[in-house]
Amino acid sequence: QVQLVESGGGLVQAGGSLRLSCAASGRTSSSYAMGWFRQAPGEEREFVAAITWSGGTTDYTDSVKGRFTISRENAKNTVYLQMNSLKPEDTAVYYCAARRWMVLTTTPREYDYWGQGTQVTVSS
Repeated sequence: QVQLVESGGGLVQAGGSLRLSCAASGRTSSSYAMGWFRQAPGEEREFVAAITWSGGTTDYTDSVKGRFTISRENAKNTVYLQMNSLKPEDTAVYYCAARRWMVLTTTPREYDYWGQGTQVTVSS
């Protein structure tokens, strides 16, 4: 089992920045892929970004490219999502997820472990 705990969410004005953290514990592996997803009220959970745990290969959804950066710090078993130039449409609950395979994917059902989520609210 792998446990994921997100932190760093909050309320920020449009144009501001936040950094989300996802601390992983348990049976983590360097072969895992890690992802960030978000879900706004009444919407489906959508892919935001992903990174391979060991290789550093990344992927982003188009709407966040150039504004968000995913990274990982292996020594701390932590994945980050740096969010800059935030927009009101970025408002959502953000979830961290882990996949027991190194290949990146944007599909939520292909991830095996999920955190509890952290709220990000961007005011206009």
